[in-house]
Amino acid sequence: MELPKHRFGRKLTYTDYVYNFFATMTGLTLFNWEFVKQAFVPPYEISEIKKHMTELGVKTLGIVSVTGFIIGLVLTMQSQPVMQRFGAGDFLPGMVSLSVIRELGPVITALIFAGRVSSGIGAELGSMRVTEQIDAMEVSAINPFKFLVVTRVFATTMILPILTIYVVIIAIFGGYLAIILTEPMSWIYYQNSVIQSIEFGDLIPGIAKTFVFGFIVGIVGSYKGYSAEGGTEGVGRASTTSVVLSSLLILIFDMVLVKITLWLWPTLG
Repeated sequence: MELPKHRFGRKLTYTDYVYNFFATMTGLTLFNWEFVKQAFVPPYEISEIKKHMTELGVKTLGIVSVTGFIIGLVLTMQSQPVMQRFGAGDFLPGMVSLSVIRELGPVITALIFAGRVSSGIGAELGSMRVTEQIDAMEVSAINPFKFLVVTRVFATTMILPILTIYVVIIAIFGGYLAIILTEPMSWIYYQNSVIQSIEFGDLIPGIAKTFVFGFIVGIVGSYKGYSAEGGTEGVGRASTTSVVLSSLLILIFDMVLVKITLWLWPTLG
């Protein structure tokens, strides 16, 4: 397999890929540490956080609505014949709702959110970096990290759980629509089946890990944009790599958090 060429003509080697990976992880770790140092030090840009939450939430609402509805619809359509084959059709509402609440809803919403938001943050901050707007803010005695990065990370961390709850509700409704297309079932019966199948402990893991996913989306997009270089090419690279890296980290952290959830399950149950 021929390796792609570097933008200066030299072919990239596997050593370059390994070096770039560890350099990115090191830079991201230091970027996280800088966020921790500045996040809770005044002044607190509350108005900026609210503005970003509104912008990110409204811009993502349409696509996550469609995604949530399709999740519930398709999952129910795929599961219904299997459940009926084993005589467990009555458990279908509970199975769908648990699957959506504990895993599918949070993870798929986070991935959609990463594709929509992380790339936007990377491109926006990358444009500000290559056009020297961030340098101008530093000269003007404004802390660009606190104003541009901290506010966006807080906004993504807080808005993603809200979007996830909304997606879960839409997905459960989509599951009901899939059922009534093939067999009669009252909404009251479906609703009671869902409520009886869900315990408070089922809500904790799914919603809690979306705070981590939201933080990943914000911090990765901000890091890639804030450290962008190389003109317009660097802005495009920051936008693309933001989506790839944030999506990869979401899947990795989901695996870790699921393991932690299973370990702590006796205390949650």
